[in-house]
Amino acid sequence: MTLGTTLGELSRPARLRPGARVAIVAPSGPVPGDRLEEGLGILRGWGLEPVVMPHVRETHPRFRYLAGDDADRARDLTEAWCDPSVAAVLCARGGYGAQRMTDLVDWAAMRAATAALGRPKVFVGYSDVTALHEAFAVRMGVATLHGPMTAALSFLKDGPTQESLRATLFEPESVLTLGLPTARALVPGRAHGITLGGCVSLLAADLGTPAARPSARGGLLVVEDIGEEAYRLDRILTQLLRSGWLDGVAGIALGSWVDCGPYETEIRPVLYDRLAGLGVPVVEELGFGHSATALTVPLGVPAELDADAGTLTLTAPALV
Repeated sequence: MTLGTTLGELSRPARLRPGARVAIVAPSGPVPGDRLEEGLGILRGWGLEPVVMPHVRETHPRFRYLAGDDADRARDLTEAWCDPSVAAVLCARGGYGAQRMTDLVDWAAMRAATAALGRPKVFVGYSDVTALHEAFAVRMGVATLHGPMTAALSFLKDGPTQESLRATLFEPESVLTLGLPTARALVPGRAHGITLGGCVSLLAADLGTPAARPSARGGLLVVEDIGEEAYRLDRILTQLLRSGWLDGVAGIALGSWVDCGPYETEIRPVLYDRLAGLGVPVVEELGFGHSATALTVPLGVPAELDADAGTLTLTAPALV
């Protein structure tokens, strides 16, 4: 079966070129200094000029799981986006904290800066950064990249993860078809739509918040998570189902489920039980998220999901 889409395509940023300045922000948890420096070295090796925003190396004085004060983290993102010399904003790591600062970001100023430049900037992150991917889509109408973060171990240690991001940033037409050899159909079929998604627990947590996306109708939903036991994944998916957020979704791509329990005996049955009833194609183990190899998946762009082939193929490059 081939399903249609009603979700709108978002505005795509321009590709990067050698010499581009890229801002590093920490919207969530504290960033290990040694890992940050290693990641900055990789970016410099690509010919980029990374600029670390002022509060990236801080830790909240009371809540040690946060990278500095909420307002400071939001200000870093706002100022990085509004700086006309910056071509991209890359998150340093995930953890927790993006939801606390999302409503403190000056979205009006960022929209004005985007209009003045004539095109949005590249924004990269995953995990807790899902809250910001949704905010960029809903509040800005901007396509973003669900990709590895500057101080994430997968980015530092895995060559294919690095290459997926590098190619997406510099040569986006070379990475139109996504999917690792592990990918297979959980529910067969093909579907077209606009990509959206991220960490599924963050999508569920976003329900009912200001400017939340009303539904995934017509979209190709890409989801993954880490550290959620089978019953918690069941609860998260059931909440999305009961709320109607999944009504009309065109297709679903599943990424990694690290530390969520044995995949074949516990996690896969839950995913099938909760998602197969939607009657749409579902591909599993596509190869993105918290896995050792994590492909960069553009969000807000048109694509075709072929569950039988185990691929997600973009019908337009992530960046222009």
